[in-house]
Amino acid sequence: MGQLQELDGTAKEAQRRLYPSLTNPNWLVLRARRRIFERWARQLPTARLAVLDVGGRIQPYRPLIADRVGAYVAIDLVRTAQVNVIGRAESLPFADACFDLVLSTQVLQYIAEPGLVAREVARVLKPGGVFWLSVPSAYPNDAAEECWRFLPAGLRHILSPFQQVEIVAEGSSVAGFFRTANVYLHLLAHFSVMRALLKYAIFPVTNVAGACLEGISGGRNQQFAVNYSVLARK
Repeated sequence: MGQLQELDGTAKEAQRRLYPSLTNPNWLVLRARRRIFERWARQLPTARLAVLDVGGRIQPYRPLIADRVGAYVAIDLVRTAQVNVIGRAESLPFADACFDLVLSTQVLQYIAEPGLVAREVARVLKPGGVFWLSVPSAYPNDAAEECWRFLPAGLRHILSPFQQVEIVAEGSSVAGFFRTANVYLHLLAHFSVMRALLKYAIFPVTNVAGACLEGISGGRNQQFAVNYSVLARK
């Protein structure tokens, strides 16, 4: 019963991340990430793929590739109902060239030496295999273990073991402004009444306003992009 409840809770959290509600302060970023990953998923070969999910406790983006998966392995430091292997991203316990796709979302900021992760992912990927990741560039510190925020030049340096790197902002500076405002309002709301007001009255308005202004601006200015999706090809 406990494992079933855990799986149900994980599935609901995965759904909230993949298809966030307008009441979610991170809606602008999460919506953009899904659209980017959907585009990359359409570029994958139709063959049954061997997939590794690094930090795969929740697996929100697994449904995007469900029709392409032959084997799906999740590795994490913590055992959960969906984690197959306990291990560290800096030292993956897998043979060379055994995966077609590796994905890792919002994990790299917790790792002291992210370059080690890039080298390990490149090692376990087959030639031509791809690495999907998402990383923050601007966000309040939400855990003592966090080490980094990332910008495109730094990401290209970390991902130097790969032949091709595509870095896509999860929204322009407009989306970055509205998402940051949402996050700080959420941090400052210490009472349940205030949080309810933000969730049901403020966040839907700021999210829609951000999306509309993003469309009007064309997303050209990305100096204050607050998160990036990355595709790196071996």
